[in-house]
This record gives sequence, structure tokens and C-alpha cells, in this order.
Amino acid sequence: MDKKVRKIGFWMDPIQSIKPHKDTSFALMLAAQALGQEIYYLPKNGLSLDQGSARARMQQVTVTDQPIDFVELGAEVIEPLSALDVILIRVDPPFDSEYLYATQILEHALTEGVAVINNPKSLRDCNEKLFATEFSELMPKTRVSASHEDIRVFQKAVGDVILKPLDGMGGSGIFRIKADGLNLGAVLETLSPSESQLIMVQEYCPQISEGDRRILVLHGKPISHVLARIPSQGETRGNLAAGGRGVAIPISKREQAIANFVGPKLLEKGLRFVGLDVIGGQLTEINVTSPTCVREIDKQTGSQIGKDFFTAFFDQ
Repeated sequence: MDKKVRKIGFWMDPIQSIKPHKDTSFALMLAAQALGQEIYYLPKNGLSLDQGSARARMQQVTVTDQPIDFVELGAEVIEPLSALDVILIRVDPPFDSEYLYATQILEHALTEGVAVINNPKSLRDCNEKLFATEFSELMPKTRVSASHEDIRVFQKAVGDVILKPLDGMGGSGIFRIKADGLNLGAVLETLSPSESQLIMVQEYCPQISEGDRRILVLHGKPISHVLARIPSQGETRGNLAAGGRGVAIPISKREQAIANFVGPKLLEKGLRFVGLDVIGGQLTEINVTSPTCVREIDKQTGSQIGKDFFTAFFDQ
């Protein structure tokens, strides 16, 4: 890697509230700092425009890999985003109107020569559920609709299904309906009251018991291990936020093939840090906003994913 010192901003949720032992943004900060880069914290509500020039409140950061007193913040300043070399977008979903406006401001920075990861326009274009349907041949049977009748017809034909909102994260709002269709009406009323919201409904993959596999794809290429997020007893969701247990395992040939197929499209769209979700060898989601699982994989395998990410980016 070249020796140039860069200023790297992290636009993210409140840094004081993160859990450093499991936070991927923190892992990326540690890696950038270890590589001799300057790192800056940009609070979620700190973006602004001045005569069309993108600005942000920001504080220089020093991070320490420990459970308490893990961050030291410098004085807050308001600076043009063009003062930074790189900005990592790390605010968690939901992708609401404020998130949308923020990507439009961050796109100003992109046009001013700042490397913004992931590309703000692609974040707007690539809903994490809908984007996966561009690769429908890799997915379980899937339908997206607001129509209760449409979904009932699909469920009757497929049997055991999973229903989820298009804007959820961490397993929130996910329901399983078995082949008998019991409680489907209640779930439809919850997820799409008066048929007002689009819902994704997918064929249930029983291999979830072996884990919802997170494949991290850096600069269009998958890393060597995936995190199998195994549901807790009585759960159908493997998400760590829903109580799942994460086990790092070598990537399978099928998972490698999925990542290799999707990777060029990700790179084309400027999506450089992405998490693919795969169950039973089938793609279910493409996470582009703030993918996680770096800390878990690093801890279990001895990898240095953050270092690999930045080294590859700076060497290109």
C-alpha cells in the first residue's frame, strides 16, 4: 500500500452508543487507524449544504480496541466534505426520507472528488430486498406485492413461506407462514394494512437451521470465510440482532459461485463493501447500506478484513 495519509470520514450512527466488540464500523476505524490514516466521525444529523457545497460536522477520532473508553473525539468543526479523501456510509437502515436526503448530499461530495463508499446513487437504487431480484435465478421462489390476494395465491402454491417488509433490518418484521396458511391474514394486516405496503414473500428454506450465511464481498470479490448465523431455539431468523449465533466457516463452492456472479455488478455500481445473505445455497438479500459481521469473522479466523479492504482500495 502507498504511504499517503488520507482523511477518512465515517458517516454513522452515534459512535458513543456502539458495541465495539461487534461493530463493523469500529473495526474499519481500527483498521484505517492502524494503516496510519486520519479518521473522522460524521454524525448522522450533521450533513448540510451551503450554496450547493456539501458540508458536515466532524470530529477527528482516536479509537482503542477495548470495551470502555474506546473512542476519543477531537473538537467538532464544520468542514466541506471535499476536505476528506474517503467517506464510508455506515448509518443503519431504515432507508427513510432523511436517509434519502443524506445520500443526495453525499453525492455532492462524490462529484467534488471524494471517494464515497458505497456509492450514494446505488444506495438509492438498490433496495436490499429488491436488488437481489436482479439475480432471481439464484433465489428461492419470490414474489413482491401489496395485494393480499396475490400473496395468498403465492403462499397456497408454494406452501411454507417467509414474509418480510422491504425496509426492515436485523430480522425485524419477518414472519413464517407454514403450508396450512394459519395466521396469514393477521400477518398481511400487520405488514401491509389496507394493502398499503409492498411485501416480499419467499419460499421457506429449511436449511436455515444450518445458518443464514453472510458473505462479505469487498471490491467485487468474496472473502475466504462466511458467517453462518444460526437461529436460536424456536426461531426462524438467524440474524445476530434476533439472537442468532454466528459461526465462521470457509466459503463453499456454491457460495463462491454466487459471489462471483454478483460481484461484477456490485463493482459496476460502486458497491465496494457488501453483504450477501445466502440460505441453503440460495441468495435471499444483498446488504449494501451498512453490512456487518467483520468482528465475528476476524475474531474466529484471525483475518483482518478491514485492513484487507483498505489496502486493496488504496492500491488500485
